[in-house]
Amino acid sequence: MIAPSEIVGSVAILGGVGMTFGGLIALANARMRVEEDPRLDDLSDLLPGANCGACGFAGCRAFAEATLGGTVAPAGCSVMGEFELDDFADYLGVDAGEADKKVARLLCAGGSDVALRKADYVGIDSCAAAVAVGGGGKACTWGCVGLSDCAVACDFEAIIMSPFGLPVVDLDPCTACGDCVDACPLDLFTILPADHHLLVQCKNLLEGDAAESVCSVACNACKRCVQDAEAGLISMVSGLAVVDYERVDLENPKAVERCPTGAIVWVEGQQFPTLRLTVGSDAA
Repeated sequence: MIAPSEIVGSVAILGGVGMTFGGLIALANARMRVEEDPRLDDLSDLLPGANCGACGFAGCRAFAEATLGGTVAPAGCSVMGEFELDDFADYLGVDAGEADKKVARLLCAGGSDVALRKADYVGIDSCAAAVAVGGGGKACTWGCVGLSDCAVACDFEAIIMSPFGLPVVDLDPCTACGDCVDACPLDLFTILPADHHLLVQCKNLLEGDAAESVCSVACNACKRCVQDAEAGLISMVSGLAVVDYERVDLENPKAVERCPTGAIVWVEGQQFPTLRLTVGSDAA
């Protein structure tokens, strides 16, 4: 049987240890505490609260903290409207700055009007599920499945589905948050500056007639775009034209002029994948 004195002694020891560690924690907190700018809460309230990450920060509060530190301009938030941006900048007492608008771009033009289907998918209404089951049912296994995972993932309602089963991005509400990029199981979305007009709307790795047999607007690896573009701008990688966006010429659309299928396009403003914006008329 444990004596009462032993219990009292144990409690005293535990109490002493607790008080010691509590004191050490309090001391560490006092010495290491970082004072928070009192304006941070107000700035956070002025932001949309979307926490979309398009600004490059983990959330709106982290972005507000960066603007307080002067490491980013208020215009770095692509969700704020003009008036909200002005209010935010006025509160900080700084110029709103400028930021190159970035948008989501779809790298596929193979809607139901031009792309062959090899099977009908029956199951959960989801691109990811369809791809997991049998590649999505299209003869081109690299092409858009068209079951709207990207549109569902977009919190800004910037994506609608066309009559031909392709997502269409409305550039005005698009914030380049990247949710559509994450949602697409075939990696058919990319984030690009809105003023980058040259797009290869295809990821089909087949070549020649094999590519066109599954989709009439597929890149057939003819290399005409490589020949017509400035040196190094476009290269062929595994039978697919790939644009080097570090070297892209924003004012020269000649690379698309002889594309026989219209797989490579010059997009001005909105991107409507179901419209053949540029179809090569000179296949020679």
